[in-house]
Amino acid sequence: MADYADANPPYIACPMNFASDNAAAVAPEIMAALARANEGAALAYGNDAFTARIERRFADMFEREAAVYLVATGTAANALALAHLSPPWGAVLCHAEAHIATDECGAPEFFGAGLKLVGLPGAACKIAPATLARALDGEWGGPHHVSPSVLSLSQATEAGTSYRVEEIAALAELAHARGLLVHVDGARLANSLARMNVSPAEATWKAGVDALSFGASKGGALAAEAVVLFDPARAKGMGERRKRAGHLVAKHRFLAAQMEAYCERDRWLALARHANAMADRLAEGLAALGLAPVWPVEANEVFVLLGARTDARLRAAGAVYYPWRTQSLPPGTNLPNDATLVRLVTSFATKADEVDRFISLAGAAG
Repeated sequence: MADYADANPPYIACPMNFASDNAAAVAPEIMAALARANEGAALAYGNDAFTARIERRFADMFEREAAVYLVATGTAANALALAHLSPPWGAVLCHAEAHIATDECGAPEFFGAGLKLVGLPGAACKIAPATLARALDGEWGGPHHVSPSVLSLSQATEAGTSYRVEEIAALAELAHARGLLVHVDGARLANSLARMNVSPAEATWKAGVDALSFGASKGGALAAEAVVLFDPARAKGMGERRKRAGHLVAKHRFLAAQMEAYCERDRWLALARHANAMADRLAEGLAALGLAPVWPVEANEVFVLLGARTDARLRAAGAVYYPWRTQSLPPGTNLPNDATLVRLVTSFATKADEVDRFISLAGAAG
């Protein structure tokens, strides 16, 4: 695999930046693909050769024909997918800390004409089958209550954990038995798949997933995501929904060119493997200092408790990361008064020396 983090420029602007994989630049191959796509003319609104090729590529990647709709943002992918799957009086069951529930400014409810998000608890930001079963046995439907219509899972989760194939299958079986469809927010799907070493098909439709928000922006694209409906018959009206929402890009070839370069020769998984390897390096180094991650590192995110002096020292040296609030810590986890839970995210562009410097500073005395 190419060492994407050694590309120079543009990956030296902000050392020790662990704020988000969204903070990384665009992968060189994707930027080059955009430049090539900028030559000459192409039909607008998705009627171009780039779009036709990436649609075929998705069919190959997922081992079946699927309806694919490119959009520019993950929020658009999630909101339009859920609006398409749920009636306005429906409920989308998700983890209480899922991105769709906490960080999309009500977009699913807005585009879904008032659909309701219902948050469920779960350690490590994962929904357990027993939790879902209890929720589905609640009071639903009739003229007074919303009806459960969709189960939405995040892959990877907001805790950086991943649903195993058998976990998805167990949840999907429960959901389908009650008439719900299953959606996956796959903003970091590549990181989860690379970690589990399973195929895209095994972790999605073969496990019972009906719709996927396929993320590329966090993985190295400029702005490219996709709504994937694994039953093309369910796609009726989705094209109009995307257009009506203002997310059918006129110069659509530039979305498609990004996605094509991202998926070409499994580049999306190679980029994710580098990010995961840097997360492992970071987690192992911090654990050796007594700063073990609070959750298993199953994608490219590391969550640790930093003491106030360590936090101040790292920030003074230029490290960038976010404090994190959660109700999903492992049972028995204590939060000392002088400690802060922080999230550290690695990307395809993270360099080993950034990781090593962070670890060295975290372990410095005084």
